[in-house]
Amino acid sequence: MSAFEERLARVEVEVAEARKDAAAARVLAGGADREVSAMRVELRAHTKSLHALRETQVEQGQQIAELRSEMRDGFAKARSELQGLDAEMRDGFTKLNHGQVRITALLTAHLGASGDSAG
Repeated sequence: MSAFEERLARVEVEVAEARKDAAAARVLAGGADREVSAMRVELRAHTKSLHALRETQVEQGQQIAELRSEMRDGFAKARSELQGLDAEMRDGFTKLNHGQVRITALLTAHLGASGDSAG
């Protein structure tokens, strides 16, 4: 066999190996493509979930803010009503005190007058 034929035989072997390597690379590339596609599907699903979670959190944040506002308004109203009741109660106690003072004065005058006529 001549040197040329030997070199040609080696090149043919190398080309055959290169074809096998290329076929294997195509198989691997196809598998990688399928895996990437599957990962994209999962990534989209995760992204949708995160967007839904964010929307829920935003809605809940708004609801919490509304509840806080309602609660503050309710406490302010209750405080105002209690202050009004406090004023009414003080006014009532003042009237009762004046009435008791008047009753005591009348009783004292009556008992004093009764004591004077008894003696």
